[in-house]
Amino acid sequence: MKTEDLYQLFIKHPKVVKDTRQEVKGAIYFSLKGGNFNGNSYAGEALDKGAAYAVIDEAEYRTDERMILVEDALKSLQDLARFHRQALGLPVLALTGSNGKTTTKELIYAVLSKKYRCLATAGNLNNHIGVPLTLLTMTAQTEMAVIEMGANNPGEIAALSDIALPDYGYITNFGRVHLEGFKSLQGVIQSKTELYRHLESQGKKVFINASDPVQMERSQSMHRILIGGDNGACEVDFIDADPFVRMSFEGHEIRSQLIGAYNYGNMAAAACIGKHFDVSNESICEGIESYVPTNNRSQIIKRGTNMIIMDAYNANPNSMEAAISNLNGLESENKVAILGDMFEIGKDSALEHQNIADMISSSPVQQVFLIGENFARADVSDKKVSVFRSYEDFSAYFSQLGFDHTTFLVKASRGMALERVLDLL
Repeated sequence: MKTEDLYQLFIKHPKVVKDTRQEVKGAIYFSLKGGNFNGNSYAGEALDKGAAYAVIDEAEYRTDERMILVEDALKSLQDLARFHRQALGLPVLALTGSNGKTTTKELIYAVLSKKYRCLATAGNLNNHIGVPLTLLTMTAQTEMAVIEMGANNPGEIAALSDIALPDYGYITNFGRVHLEGFKSLQGVIQSKTELYRHLESQGKKVFINASDPVQMERSQSMHRILIGGDNGACEVDFIDADPFVRMSFEGHEIRSQLIGAYNYGNMAAAACIGKHFDVSNESICEGIESYVPTNNRSQIIKRGTNMIIMDAYNANPNSMEAAISNLNGLESENKVAILGDMFEIGKDSALEHQNIADMISSSPVQQVFLIGENFARADVSDKKVSVFRSYEDFSAYFSQLGFDHTTFLVKASRGMALERVLDLL
């Protein structure tokens, strides 16, 4: 079936699902595949549960006239999303980067929503499946969309850009992340700036962090809007972060609910992007100040007299270093770091974990717990540092301890699930 014909069905049934455990009634089900499942085998179940149509790509599963056979169900989903995006024609801002993508996306959404009916990527649905699913939730009432793009390998940002067809772009930063796929920092830069190359080829605009020399160099020939610097799109300045970030914006002071000086850049981007789209200064301040981080991303959680900085959604060498630096700068008298392994670093994993172990050992933090197979291989001699090969070993030891009036930093890659620490506190 041609994309335009499938789109006519989508207009009548404007809901797309990929999982029969979702509410499928009246929706179009796409039979996607994964390492351990074949969505085609669930197409009949989707129809039985009330789906209007099921898109399949293996003929042997076609047992109902409501099953639409295509060459590739995933490509059909992506083509449908692109067609829908073009049909609506509303402004789309795409953002990517090594750190802070989701927080920046949420801040931009909080600001733009003060003036526009805005849609943003839900959670971190930022890959080759999540981006088209997000685009297909746009309606004729949507006035703007903020699309987060993630990538683990070269070429993925280019592919996502070709689906979302953004009018504007923003890259938060470049860091040592997903090095298994990108191989090096230069590989990260080359892959993330695929967004720049797409925007430039289409004559579109890009927001640039003027204090980032790589962004400035890579965007020289583009139509760009500068954030920060003497010629920036708006006046922004860092005030402090103890523990929450404060910044000045166009003569206003913004008091955020975000910890860590590293979040200043994310706030500045949201403020300047809001100003570009004519959101009032007062509404920009309200939008940023109202945003409360969730999902273990730079959350502040109180447990009795203790304060926990829960940042266990993800970790890489750059974000780990930033989190430790932020902890070092806090005025709390008693500080404890609970750090877990960083994943997807590739051949430099041992070196990067050793660097973090050295950094935290030399910091003014009173006590440190390092958890995981990677940290267990690091050479650690400082007596304040305790190393555990598994979370179970750590929890058995930690649960015997008592803490009062202590500030904790909890940070690790998602696979470590270090939010479990809350149960111990």
